[in-house]
Amino acid sequence: MDVVIFCGGRGTRLAEKTDVTPKPLVPIGEKPILWHIMKGYAYFGHKRFILPVGFKGEMIKNFFLKHPSHKSSFEINQPMSISSNCADDWDVVLKNTDLESTTGKRLNMVKKDIKGETFLLTYGDGVSNVDINKVIEFHEKMKNEKGTIATLTISRRRLNYGAVKEKNGIAICFVEKPLTDNWINIGFMVLEKAVFDYVEDSKMDYEAFKKIAALGKLAVFKHNGFFASMDTYKDYIDLNELWKISKPWKVW
Repeated sequence: MDVVIFCGGRGTRLAEKTDVTPKPLVPIGEKPILWHIMKGYAYFGHKRFILPVGFKGEMIKNFFLKHPSHKSSFEINQPMSISSNCADDWDVVLKNTDLESTTGKRLNMVKKDIKGETFLLTYGDGVSNVDINKVIEFHEKMKNEKGTIATLTISRRRLNYGAVKEKNGIAICFVEKPLTDNWINIGFMVLEKAVFDYVEDSKMDYEAFKKIAALGKLAVFKHNGFFASMDTYKDYIDLNELWKISKPWKVW
C-alpha cells in the first residue's frame, strides 16, 4: 500500500535541531528519523512513499536525490543509494505542499498521488515496533463488519515522573514512570479514500477524524509495544540513547 508520511511541519518544539534541519531529517544514530520510519514500513512490504514536504523541503529532496530541486514536485523511482553502504528498493514521491499548510491541506494535496483505495498514513516524527500488517488486517475486519473507513493506532504513554500510590494518607509504593490511563493516536493509520470527504484544507487532519468518529466510522487498533515521538530536545537525546542500547523499534 502507499504510505503517506507528513514531512512539512516546522517542529518548533525541537528548535535546537530544526533551526538548521527539518524534523524528519533529525538523526537517530547515523540516519534521519524519517529513514527509520520508512525502514519499518518497508519491512512489512510497503515501499511506495508519498512525502508532503514544506518547511526546508529542499533538504528532504536532497537527502534522496543528492542534488537540490527547490521549485517543483516530482517522483523518484529507486533503487538508489541513500548512503554509501545502504540501498533501499523504495519508490518515493516528494510533493511540495507549501510552508504554512495544515496537515489537512497537505493530505488533500497528495490525494491524486495515492494509487489505491486503501492507504497508510503516519507522522514524520514517531517510531514504533507496531506490526503494520496486523493493523491492516484489523482495519479490513472492522471495515467489513462495522463499515469503518479509518483506523488509528493508539497507545498509552509513560509519565515522565514516578508515581506514588497511597491509601489513607500513607504511601503504599512507588511506581517508576507508569503508563497513563489515556490512549493517544500515535499515527500508523490505515485509511480509505472515503476519508477525503471529511478532510478540509483549513483544518488539521485530526479534525476530520473527529467527524468520522462522530459517525461511528473510526476504528482504533491498540498497540501495547514500543512507541516514542521526537517532540523535544530531550526526546532526541533519549531516542539516540535507546538506539545505542536496545533499538526497540527496529523490526527490520
